[in-house]
Parts: sequence; C-alpha cells; structure tokens
Amino acid sequence: MSKAIIIGSGIIGLFSAYYLNKAGWEVEILEQGDLNDNASFGNAGMIVPSHFVPLAAPGMIEQGIRWMFNSKSPFYVKPSLSGELIGWGLKFLKAANRQHVENAAEPLRDLSLLSRKLYLDFEKEAGFDFGFADKGILMLFKTAKIEDEERHMLEKAKQLGLDAEYLNADQCRKLQPDVELDVLGAVHYRCDAHLYPNKLIAGLLNYLQNAGVTIHRNTPVTKIEHSGGQITQIISNGKSFKADSYVLATGSWTPAIAKLAALNIPMMPGKGYSFMFGEPQHRMTTPSLLCEARVSVTPMNGHIRFGGTMEIGKINQQVNMNRVAGIVESIPRYFPNFKPAMPAQKDIWYGFRPCSPDGLPYIGSSDKYHNLAVATGHGMMGLSLAPATGKLIQELLSGQSTTIGIKAFVPSRYQ
Repeated sequence: MSKAIIIGSGIIGLFSAYYLNKAGWEVEILEQGDLNDNASFGNAGMIVPSHFVPLAAPGMIEQGIRWMFNSKSPFYVKPSLSGELIGWGLKFLKAANRQHVENAAEPLRDLSLLSRKLYLDFEKEAGFDFGFADKGILMLFKTAKIEDEERHMLEKAKQLGLDAEYLNADQCRKLQPDVELDVLGAVHYRCDAHLYPNKLIAGLLNYLQNAGVTIHRNTPVTKIEHSGGQITQIISNGKSFKADSYVLATGSWTPAIAKLAALNIPMMPGKGYSFMFGEPQHRMTTPSLLCEARVSVTPMNGHIRFGGTMEIGKINQQVNMNRVAGIVESIPRYFPNFKPAMPAQKDIWYGFRPCSPDGLPYIGSSDKYHNLAVATGHGMMGLSLAPATGKLIQELLSGQSTTIGIKAFVPSRYQ
C-alpha cells in the first residue's frame, strides 16, 4: 500500500485525503492548528460553475483603486512595502487582461463542473447530510450598468454550455414569493448549487477518521528535507514524517511552507467575513450574490449566511468592523425585509482565501520533486472546487490520466 502525507487540513486537503483513501492509499494529514479555524467553515457554501472569470480580470485594477478610498468597499489591498505583496501585485497587473480571461474560462468551467458532479456522487456515498441543494444561484443587480455586464456574462456562460437565464424583477419575485426584493433583475445560474459548509466539514472529518485516515493536529511543518529530486521527510515538533508521496494543500500559508522546499508559489491571503442571521420562516430558498455590493446571501440550516469583502494583506487576526458594516448596510437595499443588526465582533467569522496572482488555483505535480503534488490557491472557490481538486491529486499520485486537462493550473508557472 502506498502512503501519502497531506500538509494542510482545509477543504482541499480533506478531499485529497478522501479520494486517496478511496483509491487504497494510506493517508496522514499534518495540520498546524486544531481544526477549529478551517477557512471553509464560514464559506458562503456555493458551488459555482458560473464563476469562470478569474479575480485577475480587466477592470479590477481601476475598480480596486476606487475601492481603496472606501473603508466599507468589497475589495481592498492593504498598502505595504512588503516584497511579497509588491511581487504579487505586479503579477496580478500582468494577468489582468482580456486574453487571460478568455484562456481561463474553459479550464475553470471544466474544473467546476467536475466538482459539481463529484459533490452529487459524494452526497450519495458519504452517508451524512450536508445540506446540498440544487437550486442555482441568483446574480441580483440594481443598476442598468451592472445589468449590461451580467447580460454579457450570461451570453459567455451560454457559449460555455452553462445552464443560465435572464430574469426580470417580477420573475425574480415569482421564484421566491415570500421574499421582498428591490432589484432590476437577475441572472439565474441553474448550473450552480449550495450546501452547508459546517456540516460538510464535520461529516467529512468524521468519515475520514472512521476510514483510517490519521490527522495530526497542532503539527506545524518546520522542515522539508529532499534529495535526488524527491521529498524524503517532513519534520514537525522534532518528529519525522515519511511517505511515498506528499501533497501541499496549505491554503494561504503556502508561500512560507513552499519555501521550506525551495519552491516559489506566489500567494496572498484575501480576508473575508461572514455572519449568520436567523431566518426560521425559511422564506429564502435560492442563494444570491448582490452584484453591486459583492455580497453573498445563502440560506443555511434555518439561518441566512451573509458574507463578503476581499481584503488583500498579511495574515492577521483583526476584525475590520467597517468592512462588516459594508455588508450589513448593503442587504436591505436588495432585501427590504432583511435588516440584520450589526453583529457583535464575537459573532463574526473571518478567514483567509489563498489568492494566486492570476486568480487560478495551483493544481499539479511539482517539476522539482517527482513525489510532490500541489493543491492550493483556490481563492474564494476552495469549497466549490475541492472535490475536483482532490480527485485530480489522487489521479496524479496514482499515475493515472487526469479526468480533465490541468495545464492552466500548473504549480510551476511562477518558478
């Protein structure tokens, strides 16, 4: 039996463990924390084939500069003389062009559609409920400018074969008759879905441990030894961990861990916030993205989870209440009946999305070490893309042909 060690127990690492275990591998996971701060716990829970445009896209630079001067804006880059941030920013600038968006669309679509299919398979096999709901997602807009942009995106989505349609305001209201809406219209991406991340992660952890996967908590990697083009061992807390193959699935902490193996994988953490709002009446049935506000709205387990912001900067434990206020204030503009109070700081979840400069994940085998695979950099779509990524990692380590092409995601593209 071959053995794999996965560094990182985020949703990407967990699904990598799931597929490797299912394929007959012995699997151990090394996690630097105690599993209580998984970045996907507060996720919007959306499965989004509709998201075929990477973060690095035309218009993001101009829009980002305008948002820099608004403390409640949905996107913010914290100014810094950090070489890491400057290097990331220059690569982002280079990638934010129309050709990159065109080149990224089909690979992102294929990765998302594979993930969606695998979630459906997993729902049947896992033996626990994680709130998977196949109702699509509404891209709600209030202004003619954004309507034009969303109609353009709809046409591109249809060209890519995605199931989506334009809805006017009345059609939006008919879809959710118990929810008051103040919008111009929406695009309904029926290809999308949603789930409850807390139940998914708790159930998946339990499943893996029952299946024999060993999870080492509070085990930060301090040294990665290598020789002859392969990883030979990993050191943590003075203890050696050895395997046939290794998986780097360390999310926003990737650059520091990669450097231990003399690898360059550019990444910046994008902090996001979310909070829950009681909705026992279950009036909302279809998740929404509020286009102008860049806020996600997802029904979950008798509540609604509101989330948003992308705050690029160093990892820190501060809660920016102005950013949260921006989320709170945007909600009644679209949903007049939803007027959540400003949550207490203790009730605000925050997490760090691992953002690559070009907005594409890193998925593939290392060019430098033949027994190392990389699975990180999924930005806001970690939960959405996790099953597909895990399956691809299993195929790579098993020497199989991958289900979809992964050339666009090659981990060595910045080496």
